Amino acid sequence: DVSIRGMVPPLAFTMTDTQTGKPVTAQDFRGKTVLLYFGYTNCPDVCPATLYNMDRIFKRMGAAAKHVVVLFVTVDPDRDTPSVLNQYAALFGPDVTGLRGTPDELYKLARRYRVVFSVVKKPVYTVTHSAAVYVFNAHGKPQFIIAGLDTQSPDFSGIAQDLGWVVKQ
Repeated sequence: DVSIRGMVPPLAFTMTDTQTGKPVTAQDFRGKTVLLYFGYTNCPDVCPATLYNMDRIFKRMGAAAKHVVVLFVTVDPDRDTPSVLNQYAALFGPDVTGLRGTPDELYKLARRYRVVFSVVKKPVYTVTHSAAVYVFNAHGKPQFIIAGLDTQSPDFSGIAQDLGWVVKQ
């Protein structure tokens, strides 16, 4: 984990919750520890591995995991329709919420957290994106970045312990 306290602004955004179809803001998730992750449903490796490993970490956290939510922000809204995003999020547990935004909302949020992504549609549809997971406490204050969740052996116990600490704050 890499501390981002003082280097990253508090959680702030307006996007559309793909489950309800309604606009949501960071305020709607106050009271929960938020894991903010940018990806896309057609990602062949990084996204599914990261989300799968998050679920494994939640299982290690026990009851504390009920205070954590994953916000999966699509960087490919042209292909990630609400229905597609909901089906994908459901594969990784009930605490994964799909978020879509207008191009302006997406770019604003990505810029805010220095997330890099690109979508090239021709000649071959290609999407690239950062793989970090941003952790915010129940008050929306940045805590740390989790890197390497897309690898074979992340530090499940250490990350679960760190998230448990954030939940208790």
